[in-house]
Amino acid sequence: MSAAYPFSAIVGLADLRLALVLNAVSPAVGGVLVRGEKGTAKSTMVRALASQLPEVAVVPGCRFSCEPVRPDEHCPDGPHDPAVGGVSRAARLVELPVGASEDRLAGSLDIERALTEGVKAYEPGLLAAAHRGVLYVDEVNLLHDHLVDLLLDAAAMGTSHVEREGVSVRHAARFLLVGTMNPEEGELRPQLLDRFGLTVEVAASREPRERAEVVRRRLAYEADPDGFAARWADEDAALAGRILAARKVLADVRLPDAELERIARVCASFEVDGMRADLVTARTSIALAAWHGRTEVTAEDVRQAALLALPHRRRRNPFDAPGLDEALLDEALRDPEEPEPEPEPEPDGDGPDGGGEPPAGADGSQRSDGADRADGSDGADGSDRADGSGADGSKSTEATPSSAPGTEDAPVAGAPSASDGGREQAAVAAAEPYRTRLFAVPGVGQGAAGRRSRARTASGRTTGAQVAAGRVTRLHVAATVRAAALHQKARGRTGAGLLLRRTDLREAVREGREGNLVLFVVDASGSMAARKRMQAVKGAVLSLLLDAYQRRDKVGLVTFRGAGASLALPPTSSVEIGAARLAALPTGGRTPVGAGLLRAHETLRVERLRDPLRRPLLVVVTDGRATGGRDALGESRRAARLLAAGGVASLVVDCESGPVRLGLAARLAGDLGGPVVTLDELAGEGLAGLVRDVRSVA
Repeated sequence: MSAAYPFSAIVGLADLRLALVLNAVSPAVGGVLVRGEKGTAKSTMVRALASQLPEVAVVPGCRFSCEPVRPDEHCPDGPHDPAVGGVSRAARLVELPVGASEDRLAGSLDIERALTEGVKAYEPGLLAAAHRGVLYVDEVNLLHDHLVDLLLDAAAMGTSHVEREGVSVRHAARFLLVGTMNPEEGELRPQLLDRFGLTVEVAASREPRERAEVVRRRLAYEADPDGFAARWADEDAALAGRILAARKVLADVRLPDAELERIARVCASFEVDGMRADLVTARTSIALAAWHGRTEVTAEDVRQAALLALPHRRRRNPFDAPGLDEALLDEALRDPEEPEPEPEPEPDGDGPDGGGEPPAGADGSQRSDGADRADGSDGADGSDRADGSGADGSKSTEATPSSAPGTEDAPVAGAPSASDGGREQAAVAAAEPYRTRLFAVPGVGQGAAGRRSRARTASGRTTGAQVAAGRVTRLHVAATVRAAALHQKARGRTGAGLLLRRTDLREAVREGREGNLVLFVVDASGSMAARKRMQAVKGAVLSLLLDAYQRRDKVGLVTFRGAGASLALPPTSSVEIGAARLAALPTGGRTPVGAGLLRAHETLRVERLRDPLRRPLLVVVTDGRATGGRDALGESRRAARLLAAGGVASLVVDCESGPVRLGLAARLAGDLGGPVVTLDELAGEGLAGLVRDVRSVA
């Protein structure tokens, strides 16, 4: 087996390097979440970290890596005699695959043997294997939520607890947790983000020399892994020694009251939820001081800790990007009695004509594109100003379903009519999202766990029992007893105990909720070009995207205008990308409804091959006024019937407004076999009727 890539040989990624080292010094920090694009050495650095950790002493033969001096009193392999000496081994790096089951992660109890033989047989899982080592989860954002919850609970409590039908086992599970993810594939929920101690954003360097050095070292490693590792052995050994030294001094580090108050002031100023941010920042500050060989935390330690511990805790909704404004951080870190710094003198001149620079925030300003705003908005289109005004200076008001459609506003300057070919119009901002009604796919599915449609799942309400096939993990006790009771006399039962056989075991059938594929088909034609109408339409789709995020759905986006339709967003778990594509959506041209529906049909066909258990929900957002071609209306109706024949559950959101209404969207909904709702009716009131309507689709 070839040597692993050395930790010290990795180029750049200073923040990630520091975050990993701090967790190695103090696992109480709570782990690291690494966010970044593919191909940035995230996994390479995490795997290289294990070789830097000190060796651990374990009880010989213990499957749970108990410490010889203080063995776990709940260890399933115990009790252990403290007099028995330990053996040393390297700290383990355990990887959790995305497709792992709950039993693979936490361990499994053999219910069959427990009932038929009275034996508590427990098979340790990955949490036990990672005890006192590193647990690495690549693509943590693609794990099912219940697995992430279980994982983070174990990391927070330091124990794993497995219970099946009254038979329970617990064992120690303390490990350094590292998760990596590509945000393009979907975000973690804010509640789960908060459970990671630190977060780091990584990106490939744009500096040619640094990129060349990355390639040079990688090629050298691939040519001679052992030789390359040997050349970096001294640097790795020095790093491992420094980590060990920091661990020894950690207990002696003092956190002065002044710095503790500074931490509390920073967390309060950024309005983070709960107290976990304060605790993590304090622990990270202490680890930083130990790493630098000091016994007292300084203000700079607090600043560095805040930059690692707070960015992912500032998200307020799924479309907020994690981030931290360093200017605001410095302001929060300043002591109350410390005077504000003097402003820098303004340059001579009154802007470009006077030889100076334009004022900050003006067109062509020098502010960096990635600068964060205090209110979390980017203001890129000028519509999210600090005073709540729009680009035209008017105050914005929160959009509601009753006001969203409104009266028809005048088209955007230069907007085409519904009948002409039309010019492409600039994108308009979406109205504020609101809570929408629940729309579910009819029947009972078997897809991935979620919160939308009924499905048979591993957890949820018990609805029946079935003969167990294979290993029993969800025993239905009452059904098992009933099945065994019929055979007690034939089996010669004489005492109080129930005589069980393998054939008596019954498994619970449970019903919960699944996530679906919500495919949006959005009309972006010239008939939608009126500013208020398009704002309302985008607000409605944004609201449905937010609902899809909360219900763990995949989403896709098809748009149609002009001469055809396009797949603006292939099905993905990242609703953030969906929101970004929606924001940039221009309007103009004719209304090829049929082309949009046919593109949706093809998209669903391909996705069904990739993920056959995930059932689709088609959401068509249009006024139904098909134009373009000799028989545009007929084409749209034929395409709708094709989708209905395939059993696709559909919903039409009618965007028609004004005194004269043709009712074409309602006719389209009839061809699709689904309900139609107006923008006014999309709000989350009176749910039951609409849910029944959608479920009536065959």
